This record gives sequence, C-alpha cells and structure tokens, in this order.
Amino acid sequence: MIIAIDGYSSTGKSSISKLLASRLGFTHIDTGALYRGITLYALRHCLNENDGLDHAKLIASLQHIYLRLEQNNESTQLFLNDENVSDEIREPKVANFVSEVAAIPEVRTYLLDVQRSYAQTTSIVMDGRDIGTTIFPNADFKFFLTASVEERTRRRHLELISLGKTITEAEVRKNLTERDFIDENRKESPLRKADDAIVIDNSNINKEQTLELMLRYIENKISPSQ
Repeated sequence: MIIAIDGYSSTGKSSISKLLASRLGFTHIDTGALYRGITLYALRHCLNENDGLDHAKLIASLQHIYLRLEQNNESTQLFLNDENVSDEIREPKVANFVSEVAAIPEVRTYLLDVQRSYAQTTSIVMDGRDIGTTIFPNADFKFFLTASVEERTRRRHLELISLGKTITEAEVRKNLTERDFIDENRKESPLRKADDAIVIDNSNINKEQTLELMLRYIENKISPSQ
C-alpha cells in the first residue's frame, strides 16, 4: 500500500508522515531529506565563483551521489555517500537552496527511480511535493497538507531556535514564501494538489489531530461502516 502526503513547507509533513507510518506499521520515506542531501552536496562541491549553484556541475555530479535513508526508533537518518548528514541538511543554508535544486529536471529524474524503488518491497508513507501527482499518481491514499504562512513561519522559527539557530521570524517567512513560489511555478512537477487528494488545513490543529483525521479517513475507506 502507498500513502502519498504532499503539501507546503512547515505543515508538519515529515513528522506527521512518520507518525502515520508508525501507527500503520509502514515504512516512512522523507523525500525532502533526499533533495536536501543533494543540495548539501551541491553546496559543498558545485558552487560557482559567485557562490551560486553551478547547475551543470551538479548535473554532471549526480552519478557520484549516493543517498541512503535509515530508520531507527527516533528518527530517519540520511547518509550522503556513507556520511550521516541528518543534522546538517536541516541548516538554513540548505533550506535557502533546496527549492532551486529541486527545480532542476535532471535532479528530479535522478530521484524518481530512487523514490519509486522504496515501494517495491513494502508498504510506505511517502511525503514531499509531487508524490501524489508524479511519483505515485495511483497511490492508495493521497493527502495534501496546508497551513497559513503565519503559522508555518511560527512553527519553522521555533524549530530552528530549538536547534540553536539564530534567525528572525522575518527571515524565516521570506525563505518560506520564496520556496513556495519556486515550488509552485517550476516547470518540472510543480507543487499542486492531486485532483483526488484530501486537503487538510492544519493551521489551527496540532500534529496529533492531523494524524487522527488521516487515520479516520483511511480506516473509513478500508473498513466502511455498514
């Protein structure tokens, strides 16, 4: 079984998807971590003289990038060429470039087979921005998470502060709105709701309440009341 969860940044996609997978006994795949891993590689090895991304160099380097997700009881760990980069990919510098990297068609093509391969042997919950529209258009269940920019800014700012980062809410909001624009307007697999996705606006509900809404929908579809 495949459950696709798409939506905007800081709507809790990854953490809610992990909780949902745990409740169902499925495997959770955080596709955002995969894109962040490639972005981290690009920041390390594919910058031009102006500290911008050299797209051509990154595309040529994809064959040298190996990503691996490992799950434990507490979190999903990402390994980039066998180096655990789970903490580093959450840095603001990565967030500032990840949407640009994700808009590169060759990067999306590279990760397409990687993402689909996870569903070949097990039931999965996969979150991202094009899971229900491009990666798994025939997923058994599709959800689309959204929330107000104000609430998403508040959540992301609190998360970064808890990690010891020094950043203002204005900077966080700017990053979120810029990422939204890039994600929604890129030519390759833009962020959009699948026609058959269930929309959940969790501006005013927490992760547990969002999770319960999803579970209720899944249970009703699998075991409809007589």
